[in-house]
Amino acid sequence: MKGPGIPTFDQLQVFLTVVDEGSFAAAARKLNRATSVVSYTIANLEAQLGFSLFDRTSTRRPKLTDAGKIVLTETRAVANGVRRLRAKAQGLLQGIEPCLSVVLDAMLPASRVLGALRAFRARFPTIPLHVRTEGLGAVTELVLNGKASIGISGPPDVDIDGLERMGIGSVELIPVAAPDHPLALADDNRIGAGREHVQIVLTDRSERTRGIDLGVVATHTWRVADLSTKHMLLLEGIGWGNMPVPLIRDDLIAGRLAKITLPDIKGGNYRFFAIHRSDSPPGPAGTFMIETFANQVPNWALGPCDVYAL
Repeated sequence: MKGPGIPTFDQLQVFLTVVDEGSFAAAARKLNRATSVVSYTIANLEAQLGFSLFDRTSTRRPKLTDAGKIVLTETRAVANGVRRLRAKAQGLLQGIEPCLSVVLDAMLPASRVLGALRAFRARFPTIPLHVRTEGLGAVTELVLNGKASIGISGPPDVDIDGLERMGIGSVELIPVAAPDHPLALADDNRIGAGREHVQIVLTDRSERTRGIDLGVVATHTWRVADLSTKHMLLLEGIGWGNMPVPLIRDDLIAGRLAKITLPDIKGGNYRFFAIHRSDSPPGPAGTFMIETFANQVPNWALGPCDVYAL
């Protein structure tokens, strides 16, 4: 038994236009063709497929048959695929990367991440994006070894051979604990009080900060690999630790966490840098991503009536 023929893309476009416009005449006007040409194209397409796409007898306007409805779904998928192909080809002609891999520091406020990703999707809708979140030196490590094209990194704040970087702001870190934690209940913690309680510490999954404890003062620490686990343990009262204000703002307002006053531990600014390898400068997509982070307005600040006094 002979199978169906292979439709041309022009035939499929005419078919979609008839469906979208509601009639052969309207499709002809849309395509700037004669109605007879549109009818002939559809007839040839039906002949190739071996069945009717439209019921022309029960209504004056062409109505899809059951088979036509199935073909319509597949045709739209083909048309969307061709449009994506054309967009990718145009991007390659313009030097746009075929895909982009980004690694982000775990301390980045969600508002900044979502804002940048929304802008990227709007500007480069056809480029696949791979996003990974890491902490401390792991961001730098992934960019250096080529597993990520660009990174948004935090400390350690040092120049590294083979990397280009630019500052893109910071986030405020403050020491917090559950409201019933001894450090939160004390009216006046003495110098060194933080050393006597468990400190929840975010660890570096790379080797770049081996032997270097950033912000660690306690003699007893619990070390976790991600910020969400640290957040969970702080809420449970397991220990205390420094956290980015945007992540815990709601917890401070609701009283689930409390800012603790430690004379020798003030928290501070956690600086961010956009980085890429010196020998692999980003293309238009990567440059856009970096510039988007650099141009963001710091609307994650708490303002004059902040929660620091809670």
